[in-house]
Amino acid sequence: MTDYKQKLNDLLLMCAKQDASDLHIAVGRHPTLRIDGALVPLTKESILTPQDTEGLVTAILTETQKGEMSLKKQVDFSYTFEDKARFRVNTYYQRGFMAMAMRLIPAKVKTVEELRLPPIVHDFSSISQGFVLVVGPAGHGKSTTLAAIIDEINHNRTEHIITIEDPIEYLFLQDKSIVSQREVKIDTVDFSDALRSLLRQDPDVVMIGEMRDTESISTALTAAETGHLVLATLHTNSASQTIDRIIDSFPAEQQSQVASQLSAVLVGIVSERLIPRIDGGRVPACEIMIANPAIRNLIRERKTYQIDLVIETNSQEGMITLNRSLTDLVKRREISLENAETYSLNPSELRILLEK
Repeated sequence: MTDYKQKLNDLLLMCAKQDASDLHIAVGRHPTLRIDGALVPLTKESILTPQDTEGLVTAILTETQKGEMSLKKQVDFSYTFEDKARFRVNTYYQRGFMAMAMRLIPAKVKTVEELRLPPIVHDFSSISQGFVLVVGPAGHGKSTTLAAIIDEINHNRTEHIITIEDPIEYLFLQDKSIVSQREVKIDTVDFSDALRSLLRQDPDVVMIGEMRDTESISTALTAAETGHLVLATLHTNSASQTIDRIIDSFPAEQQSQVASQLSAVLVGIVSERLIPRIDGGRVPACEIMIANPAIRNLIRERKTYQIDLVIETNSQEGMITLNRSLTDLVKRREISLENAETYSLNPSELRILLEK
């Protein structure tokens, strides 16, 4: 009889040793790692059968989680492997079979410098109130960037920091600040319940792991308006798209009020992509938008299509377009032109910048 707990532990050890970001378990495939953004099948391992995937998934589920898996067909949670590594886990069904994705969470929270983010990102950790967003596709470092900002506050300021996460990813060692990390389903019944009670817990800084709906966006805006620093993530591709997504998530009759509210509280947006490096590993390319008076005016007037031009012409304030960031990385021979074009939202403009 197969010891699935041991088999999974062996795979997780391999994941950590090979510096993989994810482990994928699915029927009809070899166990597969994601290394530097690319999927790498472990061909020395057997192709997984339905019995294998069910054994590997249920090996780490609690009885409560097994019940949730049966009822909801998917479960999110964090898993600590022998005090050596933590993983963010999503178990789910596909074609009627159990499957699982496990994301390795580094034990140490990296600094802005270690992540090679633009120095302007430091400024977000010194603000006392407002709304800061880190956006981008899944798996491109949003949580890691947010953790760097939170940990910088933790080491430099005396604040009460509350995080609402599903599940908790990085563990913060409290320093000058009190850090209260609340995990959905363990420390609070659900996301919306945690958000509703948030302001009664006397926070100074609030981190919302992911804004999922109108209620979470509304709570974040209210918290930022009432004197708190709110940091959150959103799955969008650019600063202008982020602003549109926030406003459009509300009913039409509320949108002008939300635009006005957002223009007043927004501090900045970091949009990032992790690009494969020529020498291996990945490097961030970032769009940085700082909410200066021109940006605030465009948000109020719903002219978000003009925001890219303001970012392009205000580099002296620390703003940077994604194409500028990609151009710098290509010119420093860190990433290939092909990859830069793949991740650019405007490849023709990128080519013009590279010719200058």
